[in-house]
Amino acid sequence: MAAAHPDPTRLAAELAQCSSAGRPDWGLGDPFGSATTRSCELALSQAHPASDAAGWAAALGLVLARYDGVSAPVLAQLVTDSDADPEAPADPAETEAAGVALVPVPADGARTLGSVHKQVREAAAAGPAWHTEALRREITAAGGDLDDAARVGLVVADRNAATGLPGVRPAEYVPYQAPPFAVTVSVVRDMTRQRPYLRCDFDPRLLAPASAAQLLSHVRRVHESLLREPDTSADRLELLSAQELDRVHALGRHAEARPVVPRRIDAAIATIAAGTPDAVAVRFEDESIGYGELDRRADRRAHALRELGVADGDRVGVCLERSSELIVSLLAVLKAGATYVPMDPAYPSDRLSYTTTDAGLTTVVTDHEDFPGGESVRVVSPAELAALAPQSCDGPPRSTTGPDDAAYVIYTSGSTGRPKGVVIPHRNVLGLMAATTEDFGLGADDVWTLFHSSAFDFSVWEIWGALLTGATLVVVPYWASRSPEEFHQLLLRERVSVLSQTPSAFSQLVEVERDGAEPVPVRLVVFGGEALEPRMLLPWFDRHPESRCRVVNMYGITETTVHVTAQTVTRAEALTGDKSVGHALPGWWVRIADPEGRTLPIGVAGEIWVGGTGVATHYLNKPELTEERFRLDTRTGERMYRSGDRGRMLPDGRIEHLGRLDSQVKLRGFRIELDEIRAVLADDPQVSAAVVVLGRTDPDDPATAQLDAYVVLDGAGPEDTAAVRRRAAKFLPEYMVPSTVTVLERMPLTTNGKLDTRRLPKPAAAPVPATPATAPNASAATPGAAAGVAADGDAEPGGETFESVLLEVWQEVLGVPVGPDDNFFDHGGNSLLAMRVGAALRRRGGGFTVAMRELYLRPTIRQLAADRAE
Repeated sequence: MAAAHPDPTRLAAELAQCSSAGRPDWGLGDPFGSATTRSCELALSQAHPASDAAGWAAALGLVLARYDGVSAPVLAQLVTDSDADPEAPADPAETEAAGVALVPVPADGARTLGSVHKQVREAAAAGPAWHTEALRREITAAGGDLDDAARVGLVVADRNAATGLPGVRPAEYVPYQAPPFAVTVSVVRDMTRQRPYLRCDFDPRLLAPASAAQLLSHVRRVHESLLREPDTSADRLELLSAQELDRVHALGRHAEARPVVPRRIDAAIATIAAGTPDAVAVRFEDESIGYGELDRRADRRAHALRELGVADGDRVGVCLERSSELIVSLLAVLKAGATYVPMDPAYPSDRLSYTTTDAGLTTVVTDHEDFPGGESVRVVSPAELAALAPQSCDGPPRSTTGPDDAAYVIYTSGSTGRPKGVVIPHRNVLGLMAATTEDFGLGADDVWTLFHSSAFDFSVWEIWGALLTGATLVVVPYWASRSPEEFHQLLLRERVSVLSQTPSAFSQLVEVERDGAEPVPVRLVVFGGEALEPRMLLPWFDRHPESRCRVVNMYGITETTVHVTAQTVTRAEALTGDKSVGHALPGWWVRIADPEGRTLPIGVAGEIWVGGTGVATHYLNKPELTEERFRLDTRTGERMYRSGDRGRMLPDGRIEHLGRLDSQVKLRGFRIELDEIRAVLADDPQVSAAVVVLGRTDPDDPATAQLDAYVVLDGAGPEDTAAVRRRAAKFLPEYMVPSTVTVLERMPLTTNGKLDTRRLPKPAAAPVPATPATAPNASAATPGAAAGVAADGDAEPGGETFESVLLEVWQEVLGVPVGPDDNFFDHGGNSLLAMRVGAALRRRGGGFTVAMRELYLRPTIRQLAADRAE
């Protein structure tokens, strides 16, 4: 019986997070009534018969289906006194045994409300009544969980009418006899009232009172539709009244757009350059470039691009390491009337080649000597471009492109196995800065950092945020961005005031300061790229009071121009773990929708839809995907982007981000489609099935997050997981290559035939290399090494040699056995864990250190030791 039902409702689990307190541990064998229980009531008219058990079950089921986006059975209890005196108190155990039924509610849009009502009535009459423990055993045997199924229950208590269920008679409602559901909706008529009423029993730690009242209102509204409009299809059912819709939409549109001068990004920067030509625009290592000089260099190189055949609207690839030349080149492309397409030089050749072809690039600015552009692509270095440029010119080339034309195309991970290009016009970037400049107090006195790759959309905020406000942009060398100690010194040296970071990277900076380093002079920290664990900020607030440094958590998407919402995080919020991402930026607006695009009530989880200033124009060369993801709002007619992110709106209009609806994840700030990795693995001839999940080697430590792959091999050859990773590394960027590959005989499935990720085993104990080891005679960890013997074999176990200390630290940080010839990055290491190696060595003392640059150049213990010995 239970196996035929769809997944249970998630209402209580979702609404629980509307409260700052944790959800209580509900035991189904315990009475619901307790000292903490609260209730609310809603009067019903005589047109709502309390005896209509099937109607109320259908109404509740339809509401829950709309809240959750899936049909769900309703666990209903008919409170009865079938064998007792009607005037005598009922025995709770007998009551429960007589009247618990799991009632399926079909909620697909093709059905009419009348047919739903009829089917529920028939199913309820035919189905068995279960004692709670018997029902638990039945559902558990089918692979389900009654604790989930019972989070929302229905009680029909009308002693004056028949219930419609065989052998079940009604009884007077007694609150303590309500079933032990986390949230209970009761339809009640007793001897003291003239008309029926709805009641919701709940614990305020679990469910906000306003949400409980809202639930009752929607159940009453749907029940009324069942009775009055039986021919209406379920998909036309509207939970929210016109007044509710107006209120929800107003909350999602927190502030109107700030005025923006309609022009291109480069034109706005030229205006700043004309007013303050000597102000420093860009600093990189020992080089400083003023706004006037930056503008002139970019003008000349824009003319050079035109000489190479670049025309208005063309897309130009820029594949450069972080440097001042990167900034000049990006600005030059815009001044040429073209669109820049940033690419990271560290990406595999296959990905660079695909981006070049998909974007239709004919010109690429790069220092990459072996850039895989093909014969049709003109590859030019910054030096060659400078040599082609005229020595002087009167401004940029003439161009007809304007603020509505594309400024850049950034490629993000795609579920098909290939990345997709997001097209963003100039006006979106200018709108972003207009929305944030006043609130964040941004201005010419600020010093920003470019910490991230230009192929990561956070760089759009960093580069143009600085230059469009007349500030100084400090370009962080790659190696400094990988070393928290070097980056900390850069922040001090450059007196950086505006710092943009992913939480993962920022946590390493916090660790440096916790070790006693001088506090940095940052006045504004902006988080983005991944979810923030607020409690990680407590050590930061210890050294940087809110009066001196503002911390802002921002939620955003590439398709909506970097940022969407902003939430100032205080020490008090860090203590409570508040995970709100704040209100929509001025000009942006947000609503939460069900799978059909209908607006959901406050507090109910659904898909985040984003409209307003920042919405991208389209996906490049993907009209079907564009049509699917960019939709017109049926009420306002505005274009909105379906984010695929799951969230809910709080009563004050702030948004809580609850993860993804699909297989997309964020890892160290990178947006990754797990299906893209799965598709690459599945293309491997020796792999017959694959799945990829995001896991942690330490559940309590976000920095240990990694990608774990599970594969079923075809059995035609030897089991070679190293070959699986090597092949994946040819097609995927480093951050998308799984850290582990675990071989399974078959994929675990649920009773419905879906992948059951809960039954996946722990990943392989030791990841396998993705590339051949760089040191000679590379091997897996030796028994001696695993036991803690020094890497060079000369020191006694526990001896404080460089090799033995490093071996212990690597094994501690990586969580797996390693040997002297094992490559750090092939055994689950990444940039964040490499930072932890340095921090661990500092804590141990003894003068042992390993710079980030050393670890990347010499990734085995033997290589590092040999370098020290020379």
